[in-house]
Amino acid sequence: MPAGERHVTRLEGFSDTVFAFALTLLVVSLEVPTSFGELMKSMREFIPFGLMFAMIAWIWYEHNEFFRRYGLQDPSTILLNTVLLFVVLFYVYPLKFLTRMLVGPFFGIAVQGAIRSNEEAAHLMILYSSGFVLISGTFCLLYQHAWSRRRELELTGSDQIALRHKRLSHAAAALIGCLSIAIAAVRPAWTAAAGFLYFALGPIYTWIGFHEGRARRKLES
Repeated sequence: MPAGERHVTRLEGFSDTVFAFALTLLVVSLEVPTSFGELMKSMREFIPFGLMFAMIAWIWYEHNEFFRRYGLQDPSTILLNTVLLFVVLFYVYPLKFLTRMLVGPFFGIAVQGAIRSNEEAAHLMILYSSGFVLISGTFCLLYQHAWSRRRELELTGSDQIALRHKRLSHAAAALIGCLSIAIAAVRPAWTAAAGFLYFALGPIYTWIGFHEGRARRKLES
């Protein structure tokens, strides 16, 4: 059945509920302001919250794209999906802490006693990167599983090109996360460099997209 005609399955419905709960956790500690000053203080949380929301929304988009395209419901898919959802829920608080710590000062948001040493910064980066690696790695395994069932899914040549490059994109993201962990673990003083390493994903995704486009053009010709 084409992706656009697939019905939302119980697995997807359950997953959407977990993503909604993860978004709730982003704001669960916020209280209704009781004064104008508290209202203005809450408004300063808008940009950091928007960045965290965008990150969770991106994970949901990747999840939705996979299940809309392939609609797998077998035990392996269910297991990998369960791992992904568990990591997303665990990932929320490190993401919230790191985002407020990095972006908060630009909006007058102080994080009391946030980071007191290079070692603590390194541990935070390792925690954040571990979640990133698990999420990217799980997506990579999901696409690998779909690739192993490509004949059953009756994927066209174009579909197979898209699948291979999505798998490669998530594998590259997981590799960048592993490198970030290695840098932070071996050289805590270089933790900032471990964070800036994620900017390499832009050129990497561009390179992968270029090769995907070239493969499609070759297929069409």
